[in-house]
Amino acid sequence: MKKTSIFICLVGTLLFTSCATILNGSKAPVTVKNSEIRKPVTLSYDGKKETNVFLPYEIKIKRGFKPTTITMSCEGYEDGSVLVAKKFNATSVLNIFTGGIIGYSIDAATGAWAKPSVKEVAIPLRPISDYVEEEVVEAAPVVEERVDRSNPGNTSLESTVVRWYFDSAPQGARIFWRVISSVPSEVKNTNELWLGSTPFEETRSFNIPGLTYENSRDVQIEIKVKRKGYIDQNKRFNVRQAIDQQEISSFFDMIPVEE
Repeated sequence: MKKTSIFICLVGTLLFTSCATILNGSKAPVTVKNSEIRKPVTLSYDGKKETNVFLPYEIKIKRGFKPTTITMSCEGYEDGSVLVAKKFNATSVLNIFTGGIIGYSIDAATGAWAKPSVKEVAIPLRPISDYVEEEVVEAAPVVEERVDRSNPGNTSLESTVVRWYFDSAPQGARIFWRVISSVPSEVKNTNELWLGSTPFEETRSFNIPGLTYENSRDVQIEIKVKRKGYIDQNKRFNVRQAIDQQEISSFFDMIPVEE
């Protein structure tokens, strides 16, 4: 009888010390959308591929702070992809009070301590034209109207508003950002600018003169976090993906400086 009671207690302890894992599981749902696509598509993510599915379609991606890339393929279109960032799952905080280190460790091992920063994503696809000559004729006016660093202010993308979210462990790290361009004749590189301190969340614009949807693939935003006693960390984000996802976000696990 005593052995049975002990066993029940142990099982109960494990159940209540992995709150986020039980409530959320190791995967999270994200709905993929594209209002223009009526054909079946193929979705690839986290090493998994789902074929002949119709949009909108719900997939389940891995939790954990590692971003997930979702790629969509469809006949007659170029492939498209988005990067889904992850953010801290507040449910894991319950384990500090209920399960302590054991519960938090279980959530960490299963990835339940993080969740996708969005519940749905739209992946735009570009049609593949059968007539190359027609593409050139249509593209000509766009080339004539393209802005450059000496003639900014002609596109709405220059002031695109997206969500900026950054956190770190430990928190309190200072955040800096700058523009890195591989087309400096259109979008110039910038020096580092102070953004804020972790945790940081704000909806704000890029304010990048000369930015267009065509050249946004060639422009990156570099985020640097700095904290005294820890090694500086840098991460870069493609502006085209940030526009499509309407977000730039990441988590920085700070590494102490060895003395």
